[in-house]
Amino acid sequence: MILIKYLHIGIDDTDSPEGMCTTYLACHIIDELKKAGIDIVGFPRLIRLNPFARFKTRGNGGVSFKILNDEKVDLAKKIVLDEVEKLAMFDCDNTNPGVIFYDGEITKEMVDYSFKAIYSFIAIEEAEAFGNSIGCEIHKFKKGRGIIGSIAAIGLPLDDFTYELLAYRIPENQGTKRHIDYDSVYLMDKETFPETFENIDYNEDYIAIEPKTPCPVLYGIRSNTVEALKKAKDIVKVEETVENYCIFKTNQHTDMHIQKVDNISSMNQFGCYEVVGTVKNRPTVIDGGHMFFYIFDESGEIECGAYEPTKNFRKIVSDLMPGDVIRVFGGIGEQNTFNIEKFQVIKLKDIEYKNPVCKCGKRMTSAGKNKGFKCKKCGNKIKSNKKVPIKIFRNLKNTQFYETPVSARRHLSKPICRMDL
Repeated sequence: MILIKYLHIGIDDTDSPEGMCTTYLACHIIDELKKAGIDIVGFPRLIRLNPFARFKTRGNGGVSFKILNDEKVDLAKKIVLDEVEKLAMFDCDNTNPGVIFYDGEITKEMVDYSFKAIYSFIAIEEAEAFGNSIGCEIHKFKKGRGIIGSIAAIGLPLDDFTYELLAYRIPENQGTKRHIDYDSVYLMDKETFPETFENIDYNEDYIAIEPKTPCPVLYGIRSNTVEALKKAKDIVKVEETVENYCIFKTNQHTDMHIQKVDNISSMNQFGCYEVVGTVKNRPTVIDGGHMFFYIFDESGEIECGAYEPTKNFRKIVSDLMPGDVIRVFGGIGEQNTFNIEKFQVIKLKDIEYKNPVCKCGKRMTSAGKNKGFKCKKCGNKIKSNKKVPIKIFRNLKNTQFYETPVSARRHLSKPICRMDL
């Protein structure tokens, strides 16, 4: 039996707010490898890390792929490093690329490291020490922060995964207005949803496959299957030259960043969680359109926020009432506020207790402490002090999930259309 050995290659932190994209660089590298007779094994991987990490790239995602560990491996390493040197945005102070070469088996320690990069955050020093301990060949450019995500992109298991097809612009068009036929995007969504998703925010008339940054990506389509992506690509029409495209296997839209905890006090700043709590107060809006309220349980309480970019989601949140029990999904940011990505109603407070109605049809009033009720209209009195339960109408529904709109959804947040309900 012949044991096949692979070289794993991880790349991260090559972009900046002004341009570039690590996926574009990876796609370019893969093409250069092919020209040299070196094929990658399987799909390249796009791994999104903790969305609340203090230092992160624009999309906070690292890329990895693997090749056969054969006589061409040194040439492959040279191609990778040369292309990073050529294309990474070194002029940006916050761009600190890192490249990792690893030729061993994926170990439990690597899996644990990768989940730590998603659940919390890792310092450069810790990443470098860990990489050295498992035998990585480490290449740091400038501060080399990219080694953190590069190792995680290699080591993360993908039990749940999606695919993303990214089409790229030619260099001379990058940074200019994109020319996508929006009607074809609507048609594509109609023909391929729910196998493809996150294409359009219909409430906002927002084309979600089109980036709003000056990066090299022309559009990105997300799907559960490769076949649906290829069908979608054939439907979408553009009025500019496509330089190339690449399909990535990814942890996007899997809720992989979410940790399920038993109580509110178990959560920490910069982590992402699923927790059940009782609504403490009616949601209120502050200047800027952000909406806040508190949930609590026996261990404590936390402020929850639905921010202005979530648009109509705030109207749904505004229907919450004190006493409602909800399950919230999201993360804790700089201000120790729980940023809601979606929530599920566990139990609505849909009963109010009111004074009884008199036989004449008028709502009765209190006759005094422990003296029952009286009717101001007809003078009738009753001795009972018990108020009566009244079923009230609620716009929200028990057990139902509610999510932020496509235009405000995080890369890792699992949309309802992907949830097995």
